[in-house]
Amino acid sequence: MPSQESLLSALALIIVGGPLVLVGVFFIAFLLGRKLGETVISRLIQGTVAVSLLAAIAAAVTMVVTRRAQHAVELGDWVITSSYHLKFEFVLDVLSISYVLLTLVLCATIAAFSTRYLHRERGYHRFFVLFAVFLLGMLTAALSDTVETLFAGWEMVGLSSVLLIAFFHERPAPPRNGLRVWIVYRVCDAALMFAAILMHEINGAGDFDHLVGTQAWPRHDPLLIGPHFTLLALLFIIAAAGKSALIPFSGWLPRAMEGPTPSSAIFYGALSVHLGVFLLLRVSPVLDSAPWLSVLVVTLGLGSAAFAYLAGRVQADIKSALAFASLTQVGIIIAEIGLGFRYLALIHLLGHACLRTLQFLRAPSLLHDHHQLENAIGARPREEGIMWEQRLPPAVQRWLFRFSLERGFLDALLDRFIARPFVGFFRRLDAMDGALSRLIEGEAVSPEKSAPPRQPSA
Repeated sequence: MPSQESLLSALALIIVGGPLVLVGVFFIAFLLGRKLGETVISRLIQGTVAVSLLAAIAAAVTMVVTRRAQHAVELGDWVITSSYHLKFEFVLDVLSISYVLLTLVLCATIAAFSTRYLHRERGYHRFFVLFAVFLLGMLTAALSDTVETLFAGWEMVGLSSVLLIAFFHERPAPPRNGLRVWIVYRVCDAALMFAAILMHEINGAGDFDHLVGTQAWPRHDPLLIGPHFTLLALLFIIAAAGKSALIPFSGWLPRAMEGPTPSSAIFYGALSVHLGVFLLLRVSPVLDSAPWLSVLVVTLGLGSAAFAYLAGRVQADIKSALAFASLTQVGIIIAEIGLGFRYLALIHLLGHACLRTLQFLRAPSLLHDHHQLENAIGARPREEGIMWEQRLPPAVQRWLFRFSLERGFLDALLDRFIARPFVGFFRRLDAMDGALSRLIEGEAVSPEKSAPPRQPSA
């Protein structure tokens, strides 16, 4: 019925509109030079999340009562030519509603925790501005029905995640690790952008309906088998691997733990690390275009899970151990998608995200409790039982320990093949920009000659 369709469209817009208005309020306050107090920020965040959550619950109940499998919300055509069509569109279905509800429930939990955890912290206002951008990006990506809408949310999530990794910018390690994560994100973003371009080349539009058909997820129409679809699926896999820290991009995951505990919980324990999984679930029918793609996804998932298990066994801090534990489960979920168990993967994603969020939030107080226990008994609690790796030959144990301690040498690979070329390329661009500026200004001196003279030492 038209009234039901209008209601669902309005609810979808309220879900995204709340965080959008919140970001706008923060932006206007910044332009006016007004600093909002902690109480005002707390009420704005919690009120926005509550409104969006109520709208999401109402949309889910409406779809269940009316037995509507999916509902598309068109946001207008932005560019229309004879060979190109750009539009933004939302969709309400089992996958999007489930991920939206997960996002809002966990963000409500994190918001309530953060208002107390970051009380009187110097970056309190900055944290919640980035938190609002992250929430807007997650909801936009979850409801997206076109690759352009997904890319917009994808970028907001990536930018806010990196800036929160570098939250404590007075120390050298957080900005450096944030830059590493941003470099890896650029790789997966480029893969997603190429996938968007290829979708327009194939269909003239970026609608996911043109790939999987008009049926509700996870059902889909028969796909055309061909090299274009195979290449498209491969690009989606690369984008998901970079965002979800699958091998060979797993090296950035422990570096992301430099941010505050709430951001670690919501980003790399629950939501952001699962965004690549969500992408593969949304485009999972495309993986059927070639049998070896499913084999690749299963291999990638199981390999990431095995690597994360080994690396997590030797971590000395609880946040890195939990991060690798998250990656273990993400790898298993990816393998489930490759095997075609899409409902199982969705349920696994929802349960794991909730559990890992609570573990991250409990981690600081858990360490305090363990210290009290050690002080009470006068020693560290003994571990009972023998792990399977202790039954291996000593030489194999040493190799596994070194491999795990070095995190699979993925940091070295990241430095050599991604980070250094990336940074070197932009340094060359910076040097070219400086040379061009001097040329335009009529300066014929070299950079060494144009530098200010060095003061003699005392």
